[in-house]
Amino acid sequence: MPHFVMDCSESVLKTHGEELILEQVFLVASATNLFDDNDIKVRINPFKKYSVGNKREEFIHVFASIMQGRTEEQKAALSQAVVSKLVEMFPEVPNIAMNVDDFEKATYCNRTML
Repeated sequence: MPHFVMDCSESVLKTHGEELILEQVFLVASATNLFDDNDIKVRINPFKKYSVGNKREEFIHVFASIMQGRTEEQKAALSQAVVSKLVEMFPEVPNIAMNVDDFEKATYCNRTML
């Protein structure tokens, strides 16, 4: 953890390849110093079929899931940093956004915790 899952219109990947996008989101998350680099996970889900406001406009939306304990200010700064990087990389994409959700420590479990 954390997980950064980027949903996007498939056409976005024509501008930059998946590897570069994954790397850039990772680097921005790492630069916040909120996470251990070995814990940062980034994934991309491109969509062929989608609708944005009942139109076919390109989009990028990053869903970040992080362990509870960060302040609202830290989470807002994380969102702003990732969105700023994506706007820089994709100035022609009209819809770029991100949200951050907290994992509850009490209910989180992974393989190493078994």
